[in-house]
Amino acid sequence: MTATMSSAHTTSTTARWASIPTPDGTFTVIADDADRVLASGWTDDPGYLIALVHRSIRPDITRPADSLGALTDAVASYYAGEPAALDAIEVHQRSGPFLGRAWPVLRGVVPGEPVSYAQLADLAGQPTAIRGAAAACSRNAAALFVPCHRVLRSDGSLGGFRYGLPIKRSLLRREGYALA
Repeated sequence: MTATMSSAHTTSTTARWASIPTPDGTFTVIADDADRVLASGWTDDPGYLIALVHRSIRPDITRPADSLGALTDAVASYYAGEPAALDAIEVHQRSGPFLGRAWPVLRGVVPGEPVSYAQLADLAGQPTAIRGAAAACSRNAAALFVPCHRVLRSDGSLGGFRYGLPIKRSLLRREGYALA
């Protein structure tokens, strides 16, 4: 996997955004000048996504684009049945040490094989940080690229999802997970 999560202090002053239609609704991606995903999700409002970006890397200016090339192509490929297309896309998020470890771990969760919050905490090296694992999901700005939808409650129920449980359910089914 070539994706990275950065904890170094960098400031991107300009970003580009593009939206594409998906079966789950409009999906918008915001990328910095290095073509790293800063934020993404099922919305047509880039302002909503910009607010999710950590203030130390939040761009001052965002400009619309018709496409973000490989980034929006990867989303289209995901919806065409190729979830691995997202793996090559670099993501840039910033937070504290635990979230900085948990987000790359989430990128390694195999489609169709979701983990629990407890398993995510364990995989991130802190087995007792179950609330931290939940925070990694809730504070994830790069939905789909960092697949927080692949985390379930210990009892197998869906838990929460910023973009709603119908989209989470759709993504899990698309990835071959049989929901109860």
